[in-house]
Amino acid sequence: MNSTTDIVWLQDNLRVADNPLLHFKSAPDQLVCLYVLDQAWLTSNMAGEETCRLGPARLRFLWQSLMELRGELLQLGSDLLVRIGHPAEEVVAMATRLKARQVLVAEHSGCEERAHIDQVAETLPEGCSLVRSESGYLLDAATLPFALEELPASFSAFRRHVEKHCEIPEPLTMPVTLPGWPDDAPRGFPPLKDVCQQSAAWQPDKRQGFVFVGGESAARDRLQHYLWRQNGAESYKKTRNGLLGANFSTRFSPWLARGCLSARQVHREVKAWEAINGSCESSYWIVFELLWRDYFHRAAQLEGPALFGREQLPVPNEAFNRWRDGKTGVPFIDAAMIELKGTGWISNRARQNVASFLVKDLGVDWRLGAGWFEHCLIDYDVASNWGNWRYIAGVGRDPRQDRYFNVLKQAGHYDPKGLYVAYWLPALESLPFGLERHQPWRAAPSRFDPPCVMPSEWHRWLIAAEEFEETDE
Repeated sequence: MNSTTDIVWLQDNLRVADNPLLHFKSAPDQLVCLYVLDQAWLTSNMAGEETCRLGPARLRFLWQSLMELRGELLQLGSDLLVRIGHPAEEVVAMATRLKARQVLVAEHSGCEERAHIDQVAETLPEGCSLVRSESGYLLDAATLPFALEELPASFSAFRRHVEKHCEIPEPLTMPVTLPGWPDDAPRGFPPLKDVCQQSAAWQPDKRQGFVFVGGESAARDRLQHYLWRQNGAESYKKTRNGLLGANFSTRFSPWLARGCLSARQVHREVKAWEAINGSCESSYWIVFELLWRDYFHRAAQLEGPALFGREQLPVPNEAFNRWRDGKTGVPFIDAAMIELKGTGWISNRARQNVASFLVKDLGVDWRLGAGWFEHCLIDYDVASNWGNWRYIAGVGRDPRQDRYFNVLKQAGHYDPKGLYVAYWLPALESLPFGLERHQPWRAAPSRFDPPCVMPSEWHRWLIAAEEFEETDE
């Protein structure tokens, strides 16, 4: 009797625990775990630019996650193969070579990724089937109290429905062992320097508030630290709009985005914390944010290519370049954009402000901003990134044009002493603590140029303009 070989095609589910692809109705004799880095991600999608869609910080975190995953799989008796090319073609070629019985894959929210899955389904060799499952969400589509086509237009309506009618399942256990690797199957993957020298040489800015390391063990460590040692579930709602430090936010998002951690694993741990400490508004708010994530993913699945607006991104202009380089002259914006480029992460509060500023104050096409975030963010996922940008731009499922963040007002409220902006823009340290650091062109016009734009909405928030006198110490 011939032995059977299955292929587990991994995408954004780079973990062994709570991974339905590693649980089999009928286990194969042999198993190949395959990840394909889409060659298209190593090219630019902005006209006239060489900037890769997959920036150096993102690729570095991904490679760390893959290296960690390979170690986990080896301990279970399996291994990992990483290829670079066209995903569908690589999967079909491997299935053909190994005479695979089936290819197992998780559904994806991105329309490009779904197109690859559909192509595999259509071109697999005879006798090989594609098995799709869901992975990483709080709630599977089949358990939602409405069809995908009837997805509520707003998150609030979605949340009310699912909280009333749905129960979040427990995560799956980690397999004790996995089927062995076929003798004739390749394994391993190239070192990062052979994929992208820029990413291999990239190091995050030493000023980063938290050191992100890709992989399942680092994800577990952060989950345990934040909830149990930091006791973060007691204060999350109060601190989540912070800007400096390691623990004002959960910081789970990069591992959730790459699937090193699942939403159900986070939910289970929050419920375990509540069982001992009692539920509170902050512990609920962590799950609330995970529901937002589920909503964005379902909306992306429904909208398909429309999620991205028109097909081709516009040509970057001077206003966009000032914004992404942190040279707008607005400290609250520039500090965030320097942090983003230097670390691959910024806080949610900073994201909302820089997005609103680009779209509403600079008048730049929102898709350029979404594309730059796609390049930079180590926690990029297609649904949350493009869904949030559409939300700010007022062109999403809940279209409103009045979502405007007055960055001077926001800066005064969330960084009242100017500690954040001076941390990333040291020239501001010579100015007094307070609003002067957010409006240096008003406080010290002889040393700081005015910003590239001065919206009328700022007028009531401007400090009195006067020459700032430096004191000799």
